[in-house]
Amino acid sequence: MPTTSRYARDVAVVAFAQSDHRRRSDELSEVEMVMPVLHQVLDQTGLKAGEIGFTCSGSSDYLAGRAFSFTMTLDGVGAWPPISESHVEMDGAWALYEAWVKIQTGEADTALVYSYGKSSPGSVRDVLTRQLDPYYLAPLWPDSVALAALQAQALIDAGETDEAALAAIAARSRTAAEANPHAQLRGGAVAQGDYQVRPLRTGDCPPIGDGVAAVVLAAGDTARRLCARPAWITGIDHRIEAHGLGLRDLTDSPSTRIAAEHAGVFDAPVDTAELHAPFSSQEVVLRKALRLDGDDVAVNPSGGALAANPVMAAGLIRIGEAAARIHRGESDRAVAHATSGPCLQQNLVAVLEGEPA
Repeated sequence: MPTTSRYARDVAVVAFAQSDHRRRSDELSEVEMVMPVLHQVLDQTGLKAGEIGFTCSGSSDYLAGRAFSFTMTLDGVGAWPPISESHVEMDGAWALYEAWVKIQTGEADTALVYSYGKSSPGSVRDVLTRQLDPYYLAPLWPDSVALAALQAQALIDAGETDEAALAAIAARSRTAAEANPHAQLRGGAVAQGDYQVRPLRTGDCPPIGDGVAAVVLAAGDTARRLCARPAWITGIDHRIEAHGLGLRDLTDSPSTRIAAEHAGVFDAPVDTAELHAPFSSQEVVLRKALRLDGDDVAVNPSGGALAANPVMAAGLIRIGEAAARIHRGESDRAVAHATSGPCLQQNLVAVLEGEPA
């Protein structure tokens, strides 16, 4: 381990795989989307499905339009003979957290975590209204872009950004995505386009698409056996803001800051930050909360959620991308962030470190 662990067991990300993120995948079922990615991530470790101690998935029945839709994707995992399995109705980053806890308890030494989102069949902007307070906010049907625009306008009014700066964030993210073969949008020349909801233009918003991600976690010597340079999870924590948007300062994210403090982000410098910021304005909020002020940190070198945003998988991808840079020796200490809910309501922060070369 690069540092003394604050937890009972040392746990690392030892493998990461993701699909090519596409605008539509009408010809594929969720099972057909998931299976190739599961095979890829297991092949990286040499493990078979039956050798995995715990399996946890993240997805949303609201996207699929039917209850318990996640049970179908277990066909892609192989649930016979019976396996130890769980599911969260959240982004896969929270499935990873559950799997990490399972390993911490000693009930498993390895875990398979996967998540997927097939957003193309419906209107994501409308589906996400179901996250809102059911008495006061949801009946008004403010969609996810409109709420993000409120947050962006609050930042502009506070003097923390402007439309030109937001456009620069979008251009930088998609330029970085040119090196990411899985990204849906690539190239800094992608037009900002028209206003979706002022002040957010099309380029400030995430693409709608379908995609899958998976990681394998392992503890201690098992991790070292499965991976040449494991990405050790030296800190992880998640927090939540008040449900009512009127009770929050949308220009700040105290839950991200608190999660970062408990995860140990500020204990030492980081060289990579994979931030789950579906809207360009949310990167401004997250940079402030995580104290990423300078240019010495590579922020979203994968392109981030502005390049590919499969709902329920984009947060797990941030952890996977950060871990992959450590595996390749391109990073030594990285912070990964995932969010869920309107205007950065729920936030998970993880610190990943590689052993010295």
